[in-house]
Amino acid sequence: MPDIKYKLIADVALFTGNEVLLLKYKDENKYDHQAGWFLPDDLLKEFEHPDEAADRILLEQLNLSNINPALDHIESFKGKDSSWHLVFHYKAEINNYLDIVKSDEISELDWFDLSELPAKKEVAHNGWALFTIKAIRGLK
Repeated sequence: MPDIKYKLIADVALFTGNEVLLLKYKDENKYDHQAGWFLPDDLLKEFEHPDEAADRILLEQLNLSNINPALDHIESFKGKDSSWHLVFHYKAEINNYLDIVKSDEISELDWFDLSELPAKKEVAHNGWALFTIKAIRGLK
């Protein structure tokens, strides 16, 4: 039986009105050696349910609790490292982003209007977060 590598990932598209939160991580090695804007994300821990991972990501990275992100869709693909990626894409709406406290893992975060998202070349993984945001919001 072949040795199959896999990565289980959760991310959260956090919206307030017509804006979405994107962030940059300090340690690019932890994020497939990628620089640029990301949706808040992380690998699932062993036996962690994706719903729990989404809650953990918001708490650990942004100090947000009781947000209750909802699963929007699941994506499956083969990564550049030939591992199988299974990604659970969550979405959540918040009314006030003043309570966000970025963790030490995050170098920068910003809110972007959906009509003025950063250029694809400024977003990690060849603009992957942009495709996810557009899929969640039904944008072209």
